[in-house]
Order: sequence, then structure tokens, then C-alpha cells
Amino acid sequence: MISESKEKLSIDAGDDTVIIMENLSKKYGSFLAVNNVNLEIHKGETIGLVGPNGAGKTTIIKMIARLLRPTSGKILVRNTSGKFQDLNKKSRNLIQFGFLIDIPQFYNMTAYQLLRYFALLKNYPKDKINGRINELLDLFNLTDWKFKKIGTYSKGMTQKLGIIQAIIHDPEIIIMDEPQTGLDPKARIKIRKFIRKLQSLGKTIFVASHMLYEISEVCDKIGLINHGNIVAFDTLNNLESTLKTKELNCVLVEPISPETLGPLIKRLNKSLEKYLDKNLDPEISKIPVKYYPQKNGFKFFFDGSEKARGEILKILIKEFESDFTVISYTQPKTSQLERIYSQMIVDDEITPINKKNGGKWINGKIKRSL
Repeated sequence: MISESKEKLSIDAGDDTVIIMENLSKKYGSFLAVNNVNLEIHKGETIGLVGPNGAGKTTIIKMIARLLRPTSGKILVRNTSGKFQDLNKKSRNLIQFGFLIDIPQFYNMTAYQLLRYFALLKNYPKDKINGRINELLDLFNLTDWKFKKIGTYSKGMTQKLGIIQAIIHDPEIIIMDEPQTGLDPKARIKIRKFIRKLQSLGKTIFVASHMLYEISEVCDKIGLINHGNIVAFDTLNNLESTLKTKELNCVLVEPISPETLGPLIKRLNKSLEKYLDKNLDPEISKIPVKYYPQKNGFKFFFDGSEKARGEILKILIKEFESDFTVISYTQPKTSQLERIYSQMIVDDEITPINKKNGGKWINGKIKRSL
């Protein structure tokens, strides 16, 4: 439970906790952009913050970056001595942060000049700066642009440079607002791989994004935000438990002919009946087994259990060997997250879960308001 005092909190919080947002709120005049947010972030976690435009994602990030001051509440960050301190009262001795805030804009200097400036500003060892700059420019395919003015860069190149400046000093905590904006598909793949590399090094990463696929691929926990309220905060697997229906995708080597499709689906329904969703939401699908010719595969709406996933695959391979060959069998993360998002953020209103409990999510659990 989050304590009211800094001293008590440093005892109550886990040894791996690095950031705590306690009753954090921000108003712009009468507009409440962030409403009483409580989050606890642990070392090595990658947190995804997802919500519609104007939900409060960037405002939260700007408060962590000290570009905005909270109207009420506080952000407590672990310092180099292992104690928590209020970010807005004292900034010395904090563990290192790196920030990519919204769409980066820089003075029209060269990439080398910019990155050297930020490295020196963050006290990165002088004798290692050139090597660090070369390493990161090479990683993001910007080596040939090292001594060219940033004004000649494309939007995607500027975005890459923004990510590099956020990590040039090798920070422990990395905060990124829409890091994939303006990037081509290859660059997005490279960013995902790089985030995974940072995860393997024990970095704590906080990502705000509209791109559900990117969030589902790299984040350990996901915070859903709407109208400044955190309506859910948990792992994707735990959030999936709130879904009424879960799905499996099965891709085949060859398409199913229209003549054999009807009888085949009847056989699939009969063989898989034990594991299929018996209370399927008609808004999602009226039948538990659907064939998608454009994707050359089946979608199964099932009961969501691990056992069912395994048994369905066994049946498909053994009983339908002469009908088709399975080349891919997955439970898609992105579509699950899309449905979680749609279920919890409906018609631009706060989720009924939050209304019903009158509280907020903390570490995946509802904490009632006192």
C-alpha cells in the first residue's frame, strides 16, 4: 500500500521500485488533465501507457521530466543512495533519466554537435563520448549524417536522433513519448529490438504510444488511461482475463475450397466443442469457428485456458491431417489488446470497472478511494 510519508514509503516500497506516482493530478485552469494517478514502477520493467488523444499520457511524461509541475500529488524517485525523494523538491542525486518528449525539435546543428552537447550535459565520461556517438549512429543507420545539419533530416531521421539523445548518457530510466512516430516499418522493427536489448540490460522503460502492436510486443505491463484516469494497470495476460472472449489464429498452407468449407467447419465445431467459447459475445462473432480466405486461415474463439490451446492444436493436427496443414498457430497479442482497450475505454468514458469499484488500479489491483 502506498504510504503518505516519504520515510514510510521508502520502507513499504519494494527494493526494486524506482518511481512512485502518488495521487498525481494536473489541472489546466478548470480542465483536469491527470486525475489522482497512482502507479508504482519497478526496475527493469517496460511500462506501456495507452489511451486516446488528450487522455493525459504526455502530461504524465512531462511531469516526470519536470517540464510541468503537478497541481497536487507527487512523483517519488529513488536516488543514488537508494532512498526516495520528491522529484519536484529536489533533483540532485537522482538515478539518471533519458527523455524523448513528443515530436523532438532541435537547433540546426550537426548530429555530432547535438549528441556531444547532451552527453556532456549528462556528465557522460568525456573519453567515451565519441565512441558512444558512433555506436548509436551506426545502430540507427545515421553514420553518414553525423556531420550534416539536422535541418536536412527527414521526420523519421529526426525521430531516430531524438531516441539517440534520450539514451546517449546510458540512463537507468528511459521515458519515451510515441517513439515510433514517423518511422518506416524497418526502423520500427529495429526500435523494438533495441528496446528488448535495453530490457536485457535491466533498464526501466516507460513508453506512451497509440500503436497497440508495439506496446503488446515490448511491454511487461500496460496502463490504460482515459480522461486522466488510470483505468487499468497490469500485465497483458492479466488484463486478458477481463475479456469475455479469447481467440486463436491458425494459418494453413493451402486455401480451403468453397465446396468443402461448410462441412469442414461443422466437423471442426464438433471436434473442438469442448474447448470453444460457449458464451460467445455476438458483437464479436456469432460463430466460434470462422474462416478468413484473405488470410488463408481459421480463427477460433475458445475458453482461454492454456490446456485448451494445447488440445485444440493436437486435434487440428491429428484429426484434420488430410484436410489441411497448419503452418502457424498463435494467440494474437495485438487483437487481444485492442479488445481490452475497446472494452475498458468505451465511448470516451471511464471504464465501468473503475466506476463500479470507485477506485483506481495500482499494480494490477483495484485500490478503493478513501
